[in-house]
Amino acid sequence: MSDAGMRSIKQSVPIALLRAREAVMAHFRPLLAARGYTEQQWRVMRVLDEFGSIDASQLADKSALLLPSLTRILQTLEEEGAIARIKDAQDKRRTLISLTDKSRDAIAKAAESTQAAYREIEDQFGAENMNQLLDLLDKLAQVKLRK
Repeated sequence: MSDAGMRSIKQSVPIALLRAREAVMAHFRPLLAARGYTEQQWRVMRVLDEFGSIDASQLADKSALLLPSLTRILQTLEEEGAIARIKDAQDKRRTLISLTDKSRDAIAKAAESTQAAYREIEDQFGAENMNQLLDLLDKLAQVKLRK
């Protein structure tokens, strides 16, 4: 074991975030798999459901995906008929991405089971803790790297 002045694994924020993510996603992965979607595809669809038609760079930012990964995901979703690409009426150089009726239906059908998963997590973790965690994670996401 090396003592290079590093924090212990128990104090590692990246590892703690990954563990928490895995604990949460264990509730959602089976629901997504049953519907034939990956986590990333579902994130893209949820963002489009909430924000409507947006361009790829906005979508990548809001869904926490790198643009090259998003490009592959969009290609698959388009082939499956889950999204549509349309030219922006104001700027013909810009392409907007939106959900199709097929994916809107999929999201509506999944709503009850995903809400049940959220309730299960909140029942164990507590509503106040959940709200506090979301606030803290939002603040942490605003931390910028100093150069």
